Amino acid sequence: MGFFSAARQGRRDDAELGKGLWRRAHDRFNRGLDRYHQVLEGVEDEALYGELVDIANQLSALAPRVRQVCVEAQRRFPSNGLDIPGPLAGVHRALSTAGNSLAMTAEAAAMLRLAVGPVPAGAASVRRRADSVLEQVHDAERRLAEADGNRPATT
Repeated sequence: MGFFSAARQGRRDDAELGKGLWRRAHDRFNRGLDRYHQVLEGVEDEALYGELVDIANQLSALAPRVRQVCVEAQRRFPSNGLDIPGPLAGVHRALSTAGNSLAMTAEAAAMLRLAVGPVPAGAASVRRRADSVLEQVHDAERRLAEADGNRPATT
């Protein structure tokens, strides 16, 4: 991404995500994705690499969903700070947990990459962690949908 396109994206992110809570949740998730992809660069075993790439694709498919949740949360409860709006506390908790789980998924992949000799379970531990990321993103979406009754009045 070039300088000007990065600046444009930054302005778009500021407009859609704000500069507070929802932006941080979004950015944390994307940093976890970046970390996971960086781990892939050092995997030499072709079979393991194939499994980890499949998981990477599944995790990457979650990024637009996380963005959509964060954009909608920002629209409903704009945040330029770190205060968590009560009606969306569960949404924030699910997004935060998803970001943490994604970081642990990258860590599990890194441990596999560094393993000496064949890994009997393959990428099963990484897949389990990735499945929890999927569940947490789904939980954030569900909680956001349930919060529809708690929307503030718009003027």
